[in-house]
Amino acid sequence: MKKEPTLRADAQKNRERILTAAGEVFLEQGAGVSLEEVARRAGVGIGTLYRRFPTRELLLAESYNARLLAFAAMSRENDAKRDPVAAVRSYLVGLVITTQVYRGLATSLGMVLQSGTPGCIALTEEGERLLSLGQQAGVIRTDVTFDDLVFVVTAILIATEQDSTPESRITHLVELFINGISRRTL
Repeated sequence: MKKEPTLRADAQKNRERILTAAGEVFLEQGAGVSLEEVARRAGVGIGTLYRRFPTRELLLAESYNARLLAFAAMSRENDAKRDPVAAVRSYLVGLVITTQVYRGLATSLGMVLQSGTPGCIALTEEGERLLSLGQQAGVIRTDVTFDDLVFVVTAILIATEQDSTPESRITHLVELFINGISRRTL
């Protein structure tokens, strides 16, 4: 991620107001909410919003940054206590649950993760690290990529978005995927 230039005090205040408003509006109305609504809630013009955040995905990633950093750190801390397959399973379930906070984020998840924010970088690096550990241990197939994990998380998010008991369904769907990517000795 390129280093953003130092902002004037008023521009920094506008940026913070946009991020605060975006976090609130995305939580209330979902990731597909009108960006005009975000700008209105922040008390700025739409041009100011787009000057700071040229794409919806960047705004989503920036507003979600702290949650993603916390999730990646928690995953890294907890994986030492698990075998590699259990660590990947826990990562996937946790990522789905963490990402569900913004209803509708599934359709943009891949692009959000490519935004280059610190949270997205940490999340991606953690997923790649866990996947690599499982592959090096010979318990996860070597043809599985981090993009595969993102696709599965996206599919599970879409499948469970309208489910009234999503956590049990999430765990079940992740388990089906884990069974498919695990190397088993016969």
